[in-house]
Amino acid sequence: MNETRSNAWYQTRAAFGVLTALVALAAAGVTALLMNVSERKAERRMGYARTVSLTEDDTDPAKWATDFPIQYDLYKKTALRTATRFGGHAGSEALPEEKIERDPWLERMFRGYAFSIDYRDRRGHAYMLHDQENTKRLTKPQSGSCLHCHASVMPLYRELGDGDAMAGFEETYKLSYQEVNAKLHEMGHAHPVSCVDCHEPTTMEPRVTRPAFIRAMTELAASDAEVPALPSIEVWRKTGKKRPYDVNRDSTRNEMRAFVCGQCHVEYYCSSKMPLTFPWRNGLTVDDAERFWDEAKFEDGSEFVDYTHAETGAKVLKAQHPEFELWNQGIHARSGVTCADCHMPYMRVGATKVSDHWVRSPLLNINRACQTCHKASESEMAARVDAIQSKNYELLQRGGAAIVDLIQAIVDAKAAGVDDGALEEARALQRRAQWRLDYIAAENSMGFHAPQEAARILGASIDFARQGEVSVLEARHGASAAKSRGSDSSSR
Repeated sequence: MNETRSNAWYQTRAAFGVLTALVALAAAGVTALLMNVSERKAERRMGYARTVSLTEDDTDPAKWATDFPIQYDLYKKTALRTATRFGGHAGSEALPEEKIERDPWLERMFRGYAFSIDYRDRRGHAYMLHDQENTKRLTKPQSGSCLHCHASVMPLYRELGDGDAMAGFEETYKLSYQEVNAKLHEMGHAHPVSCVDCHEPTTMEPRVTRPAFIRAMTELAASDAEVPALPSIEVWRKTGKKRPYDVNRDSTRNEMRAFVCGQCHVEYYCSSKMPLTFPWRNGLTVDDAERFWDEAKFEDGSEFVDYTHAETGAKVLKAQHPEFELWNQGIHARSGVTCADCHMPYMRVGATKVSDHWVRSPLLNINRACQTCHKASESEMAARVDAIQSKNYELLQRGGAAIVDLIQAIVDAKAAGVDDGALEEARALQRRAQWRLDYIAAENSMGFHAPQEAARILGASIDFARQGEVSVLEARHGASAAKSRGSDSSSR
């Protein structure tokens, strides 16, 4: 009996000891967890420690790296070679591959313009100034306006404008590219677009700096154009338009995550006959921009044209890279998904949440760029994008073939002696077809930013090109008939 009690006592004591140990371990675990949470909360509240004084003139991203090493390390990765099936740089590290060699219809389309000399794949942001400084297009006269989106130019604008950046910006188109570029180097600001171009240096708030974008957004807001993806403009319009729309004052923080990219990834005119211009006064569609350019005049009152086609004589519009405009026509924009959400998605570094400053294609980062919203596998998401881009690419190639056929038809008609005036309609159709084809060829998403709109634009391009061929046939038929009537008359 005593032995039984003794065993029970030892068992109870052992169990109590185990329980005490478990409680102690649990307490230690909870304490460690609470301490970790507290440290992470403090880390999050601290955000970043300021050890250097940053100003509007600090264009070198290396100086910002002292306080923002994570973002800087990510930004430096934009110098790495990246490529997807339909975009990016996959050539040598000297310069990217030539688009005009891969798609010869581009060279034919651009004859008479510098893009027929040199038109390459894009590289990351780290190369945006270097590649511009080394393009063969600079063998032809180029305007100083071209640096608006390829360099950290705001200090230069302030210098040229005696403190007024907008005034300085308006002076650059009068100067050659070489003159403005040399001034940029002399001032020590020959850097690609940098931290200060998108962030206010004291608060780090995202902001727009580019004068052409600021002006164009004010004009867009003042119009009656539908802008369903830009809610702040609708709000501003309801206030009675008592003061001009100011993108930095009136936009939402979410919109700003698109605007900081949109200030450069847009369609524009950049040459020496008038200041750098974004064609948004009528709206953001390809048709709105075409109407803007059709109505535009140079400062001397002459008709606006980017260049005259060397073979046909058509007055051609050259599209640049309208990512912002096409994005505005798509479902992502209407859903409030911005450029940064896909190309600079949030990431965790310890307890800190930062935007990934390795700006690149979402296809190279599907997990964070796409699967935050789309609950499908990476392979499924990649297949969906490929299906859209493949169809767009096929339409693009059909459009290229149609444009070449139209150009050749006009060339043949001229060689056959068809009156130049009879080919005017065909040249006008070339302008309309080529504008639309170039709009999508120059846009860097291969149609993904707005798939149905891209398909509509390419379909219209092919239609206008084929209409142009019919017009040429009618002109040749008319010329033959007139010649026949002349022969009959002389024989009588």
